[in-house]
Amino acid sequence: MPTVSLVTLGVADLERSTAFYAALGWQRSPVSVEGTVAFMQGSTIVLSLYGRDDLAADAGVAMPVTGHAAPISLAVNVSSEADVDAALATAASAGGRVVRSAYPTEWGGYIGYVADPDGHLWEFAHNPGFGLLDDGRVVLPDGEAG
Repeated sequence: MPTVSLVTLGVADLERSTAFYAALGWQRSPVSVEGTVAFMQGSTIVLSLYGRDDLAADAGVAMPVTGHAAPISLAVNVSSEADVDAALATAASAGGRVVRSAYPTEWGGYIGYVADPDGHLWEFAHNPGFGLLDDGRVVLPDGEAG
């Protein structure tokens, strides 16, 4: 059964959004990258706050017109690059549209994006830097902020 392990929200102001979610009880991880991404640990899921333009560029999609919903991607982390490829193929065969084929990232991962039938973005990712428990939950590493 797939498990949503990380929710990424495209935000206009990273600092403001990080402060907002911290005020709601999310814990900012030290592996967050200052000015780029904030990883916020929840009890069962990680919330990732990412600049709107950066998220759109990462997924290879155009920004929505002002006044429409902010870009968001829901991530499913998997155990291997082969699992990313398989997940993309499965999503496409189920009616999704691959909007960015899987590719190796600058941070050592391997990701691809699918839009569901309504256009919501799903990222399938293999991130060798994040622990992945048997039940699909992500465990953020201890480390210093970037």
